[in-house]
Amino acid sequence: MKPTNVLLLDMNPSRELGGKLRGILESTVNSEIRLQERVIKDNDTSDLAGRGICDLVKRVKPAVIFLVSPWNVLKRQAGSLFKSLRITPPGPPVVVVSDAETPDEMFDMIKLGAADFITPPLTPTGILPRLWRLLEQTLRGETLGYDLKEKFSGTKMLIGESPAFLEIVKKIPLIASSDATVLISGETGTGKEVCARSIHRLSQRAERFFVAVNCGSIPIELVESELFGHERGAFTGAVTSKSGIIEEVEGGTLFLDELDSLPLLAQVKLLRFLQEKEYRRVGSTKTRSSDVRVIAATNMNIEKAVRDGKIRQDLYYRLNMIPILLPPLRERSEDIPLLAANFLAQFAQKYHKHIYGFSSDALHTLCLYDWPGNVRELESVIGRAVTFAAEPVIQSHDISLPNPAQKSFQKMKGEMVEQFERTYVQSLLIAFDGNITKAAEAAQKNRRAFFELIRKLGINAEKFRTKK
Repeated sequence: MKPTNVLLLDMNPSRELGGKLRGILESTVNSEIRLQERVIKDNDTSDLAGRGICDLVKRVKPAVIFLVSPWNVLKRQAGSLFKSLRITPPGPPVVVVSDAETPDEMFDMIKLGAADFITPPLTPTGILPRLWRLLEQTLRGETLGYDLKEKFSGTKMLIGESPAFLEIVKKIPLIASSDATVLISGETGTGKEVCARSIHRLSQRAERFFVAVNCGSIPIELVESELFGHERGAFTGAVTSKSGIIEEVEGGTLFLDELDSLPLLAQVKLLRFLQEKEYRRVGSTKTRSSDVRVIAATNMNIEKAVRDGKIRQDLYYRLNMIPILLPPLRERSEDIPLLAANFLAQFAQKYHKHIYGFSSDALHTLCLYDWPGNVRELESVIGRAVTFAAEPVIQSHDISLPNPAQKSFQKMKGEMVEQFERTYVQSLLIAFDGNITKAAEAAQKNRRAFFELIRKLGINAEKFRTKK
């Protein structure tokens, strides 16, 4: 493939924004993307709309242009500058990077022809998904090479900058480089399948199939047949032989969601397959082999599922070679604006709506909500807001939530303190087998005070005592 050029025009005297942006873009540069940069000094601005900028764009032929400028300069030069940058319609998309302070200022640039608008602080998750989307649009279906796709596609949908989430994202390339089984746990809607797909895309199996199977959606009597296939006459209705999912995904990755819904007999056969890479079709005596990586997931507490007999202990140990626990959205609320902006861009493009941001009240509403449905619920809410929004900026009244939260600082603090107290007390009761005296000593609290705290939290200490 012919190398693709990305042009960075830096009009910012401090060079702080341009330097940060260059560092982020250079992290993607390889044989398929070349970064071309021009720093435009103060005494150069008179030539912005003249031959100089026109010749530069004609020579570089960029697929995307990043324009870095202070807002006071940009608002004077924008009209003539955009006209020069778009040498031949429709021209390369221009992404403005500036210190605009209000949505109206950003919207002015969109109306003049900017494809996107980015304000500080600049982050890889704020820049790279935008670049990927614009490159795909500009190249109009031209296939990007695998190395570039690997760089972007693997983790581009894992959006977030909270420490707990970034810790997981950093491990994904290492996990992908091995063939070890992975067990992903987390509440419904936290992105377990997205995580599994990221592992697959960064692995050596990326050119092969990725198949996601919801174990809870398959009738119990057909689970083994679906996974391993069956021979003709194996059971009533089996009029022909049929290959199973494991056979069809040969060389690729099989993602088993809701693992706890898998019948115990099927779990036994799955365990054998994981150990030996061998299986038999239902009704067959012939042993077959298959090279498939298995990634499993559940929204249940893993240890409890094992204790309750929903997941076989030996299967748990085999799958749990690499455990990943995805945090719920309420525990990484700083990622809500990033995720919301990503979904907004997707739905605005899909529904052909000129919507580019959120009001401060709308963001406040989103950040205060508990999100029991996690990222999936946030995606649904943003999609609905984009559908019905009548303005270019999403307002708080556009956001429809079941029980919108309007909590004061004091109330939020109280809830967080109570959540900490509950977790801390329960962990002590578990550690000391429900013995309140020993738990109080470990907490360095008076036994009476500790007992009052247990009663206030509504915790039944008896539940933590091991039955003998």
